[in-house]
Amino acid sequence: MKAYKILITEKIEGKWIEKLKSMYSVTYKPELWQYPEKIKKEIVDYSAVIIRNQTKLTKDVINEAGKLKIIGRSGAGLDNVDVDAASDLGIVVINTPDQNSISVAEHTFGMMLSLARKMAPANQNVKDGKWERQKFIGTELYGKTLGVIGLGRIGFKTALRAHSFGMKILAHDKYLNSEATVITQSHAKLVELEELLKKSDFVSCHIPLTPDTKHFFDYERFCQMKSTAFFLNLSRGEVVNEKDLIRALKNGKIRGAGLDVRENEPPESTQLSDMENTILTPHIAAFTEEAQERVIKAVCKDIISVLEGKSAKNFVNFSKPNSSKIFKEEQ
Repeated sequence: MKAYKILITEKIEGKWIEKLKSMYSVTYKPELWQYPEKIKKEIVDYSAVIIRNQTKLTKDVINEAGKLKIIGRSGAGLDNVDVDAASDLGIVVINTPDQNSISVAEHTFGMMLSLARKMAPANQNVKDGKWERQKFIGTELYGKTLGVIGLGRIGFKTALRAHSFGMKILAHDKYLNSEATVITQSHAKLVELEELLKKSDFVSCHIPLTPDTKHFFDYERFCQMKSTAFFLNLSRGEVVNEKDLIRALKNGKIRGAGLDVRENEPPESTQLSDMENTILTPHIAAFTEEAQERVIKAVCKDIISVLEGKSAKNFVNFSKPNSSKIFKEEQ
């Protein structure tokens, strides 16, 4: 077996990482993601790189990776990887689209329940030595309408759980039609975005970040929602214009918001932190023991397969390094 070198630029650990270390030369630098110029210099010598969402593999960085065969993204989103640049050089790009979807769907429900029942401020109230029950009258999920924007793997699992809570489900997804299996199985009604925003008591966003979806939720969109509705974003932070969200919350255009992702991570201090009707978590929806084990296992298995000349399972461009492209083999 060739002495392939693997670079890990973020905190990614587990028994499958230890397996990689037993097979290859693995460099573990969990803070390297903070230094793009260092990544650009260091990546030159590696056959594989494993990242999460904080490492930015831009075209400039990828073009320096003369020996790189595979990029392993521990997670689903690929907005921090220039997939086109990797494809131009014959580099396989993999991600883990299924492995953490249950955890994210459950986190979505945790946020919904916390907002509906005012759990965070009630918790703080009791810890402060108070017992002001009347301040924390909440609302049930039963009978309410959940609007799911993006009925992919996570949105679908969220909708399934909403159905078990007795909720009505509206969905908006430009890639689906009303006969799609995920629509019928989730008991959702496929509608236009305007109708979803107008009728939903909870709006849950599960769309990827693209040039078309950046600031998809702005003040105008928030104003289309019910003034009693809650908004949740567990997709990508830049899908939401946070200044407009703050404005909508302050002006009573929506009732509350739950965010696991932010426009800038880590975020600067904003008025969102001081609001009782917001739930803010540090991009941890996929961070369960079970999901992380599945994610890391899937990434490592694909890394091993590609380095052994076999096909990757979770590829997004091609399953093996593309021999028709120009890139250098290890000496």
